[in-house]
Amino acid sequence: MKKRILMAGCASIALFGALAVTPAYAVDPDAALAAMKTQVFSAGPNGEKAAPASSVSLTADELAQVKAKHAKAALVFHYSGNDWSNAQEAALKAQFAVEGIEVIATTDAGFKPEKQVADLETVMAKKPDIIVSIPVDAVATAAAYKAVADQGVKLVFMDNVPKGFTAGKEYVSSVSADNYGNGIAAAHLMAKALGGKGDIGLVFHAADFFVTKQRYDGFKKTITENYPDIKILGEQGIGGPDFSGDAEKAAGALLTAHPKLNAIWAVWDVPAEGVMSAARAAGRDDLIVVNEDLGENVAIAMAKGEFIKGLASQRPYDQGTTEAILAAYALIGKPAPAYVALPAAPITKETLLASWQEIYHQPPTDKIKKSMK
Repeated sequence: MKKRILMAGCASIALFGALAVTPAYAVDPDAALAAMKTQVFSAGPNGEKAAPASSVSLTADELAQVKAKHAKAALVFHYSGNDWSNAQEAALKAQFAVEGIEVIATTDAGFKPEKQVADLETVMAKKPDIIVSIPVDAVATAAAYKAVADQGVKLVFMDNVPKGFTAGKEYVSSVSADNYGNGIAAAHLMAKALGGKGDIGLVFHAADFFVTKQRYDGFKKTITENYPDIKILGEQGIGGPDFSGDAEKAAGALLTAHPKLNAIWAVWDVPAEGVMSAARAAGRDDLIVVNEDLGENVAIAMAKGEFIKGLASQRPYDQGTTEAILAAYALIGKPAPAYVALPAAPITKETLLASWQEIYHQPPTDKIKKSMK
């Protein structure tokens, strides 16, 4: 995977190097962002090539076969209540309803492996045919998921896969955003916001979590290889489960160590909320924040022109729909791709309202619309 991503990065440099429009840029971020709209840079947890979500579908006859199964499904989340999880849950329930599959349980592990193991045991007592889940910890939860697979339950994973699992054996497929690509997109958005020059800090996820590591790797590699006048002065990891509070402390430490820091990258929207809180406490209303994921609070800040100058979003609603269709594949014995990924969605204030509709399949909230200046 690393070799293929490195080759893609080199190709990007070669492609965009000739497009630089100011001395501050080694590449033109606008051109780079435009070129990656349909690209997927990530490989799967076991190095699998990504299949496009557009290739995952059911014929009318296949749908009828699925409905005849009268199957039951459970949704086992890492944590819930944020916009990403809410969109996933809504899409999964909507698509399962189309397929005649009853959702019998939805759980929230609070980002604790031991709680997720207990959730799986509780859910299994309800005898589901399908479990769609995102493991909190690829190692700590592996035995519990293996016990589920051994009982014949069809497993479809969001983003993360338990250690040692093989698609087509212990699980059906994993579906993810292009998280490495989101990291790349966030780096170009950061460069655009800074005009290609400045000092930045990183707030990353300090855990064995495949997709958040992809974001960090994609962001850091793109900044260091493409924008020589942007310097990473410090990094702080967060562990949760209070991701906003942890990020506030991490960003506060960065701003104390580097008082003239121009910008901070946050690994997703909830930590970005903590970064904004730290900036307010430090009297740094000028701080630029770029993050992964589109949530309502960061969208409101972006709409107001506060802190958030760019973000690279996943597509959680489309991801949930794809996961539910792949679960149906398993019920009727239809071969499934091992890894499916959806392209990154770079967002700025100018594209915010249209992007919200595209990503969540519903209009922007009233709070976002009222915040737009």
